[in-house]
Amino acid sequence: MNYLQNVRAEMKHVSWPSRNKTIVYTAVVIVVSFGIAAYLGILDFGFSQVIQRII
Repeated sequence: MNYLQNVRAEMKHVSWPSRNKTIVYTAVVIVVSFGIAAYLGILDFGFSQVIQRII
């Protein structure tokens, strides 16, 4: 019980981001994830083509 009281007290000290900041941060994460996925996909395709030409 003491643990839960301590957790509740600590949660009051947390600085939560606003709704707008959360939306912006989420959008940034999604865009960066898609960008990295595209980059890695292009590299994979390129390396596959090189390996197929060698074989």
